Amino acid sequence: MRRLGAWLYDLLVVAALLMVAGFIGFGLTQLALVMGWLSLGQHEDTAALLGASRLYSLYLLSVVLGFYCWFWHSSGQTIGMRAWRLRVQNTDGSLLTLTQALIRAASALLGLGNFWVWLNPGSRLALQDKIADCEVVVLTKEQNRQLLSRD
Repeated sequence: MRRLGAWLYDLLVVAALLMVAGFIGFGLTQLALVMGWLSLGQHEDTAALLGASRLYSLYLLSVVLGFYCWFWHSSGQTIGMRAWRLRVQNTDGSLLTLTQALIRAASALLGLGNFWVWLNPGSRLALQDKIADCEVVVLTKEQNRQLLSRD
């Protein structure tokens, strides 16, 4: 249940990040249209142009991946994980490498990989943890407080 709680907290943060990223992308696209660097082509408006753009979709995906990878690599905890006292780490307690964080994010399947824990109750590892060769641990209140005071 902690993983689900952390996932829901992070979902709210990611939604806010995507709104800001979308605002920036929309503004830059609108500026490019006004300056004549882009044209709408067959699209009705800027939103339709961005909705059909693979580059814009990749930009938004990179924002989400960047959020998770940065937090997992720098502290082992996203905002939701901090609230629920969870930490992702290597089995020796070290932080994930950027490669591990990317693998973990890609294999998480938008959080559905966490259901692997329920399907294999003896394991305590989610699908993304098995693939990225890491683990999620529950911290004590004191351990969580110490990690928060370091940041």
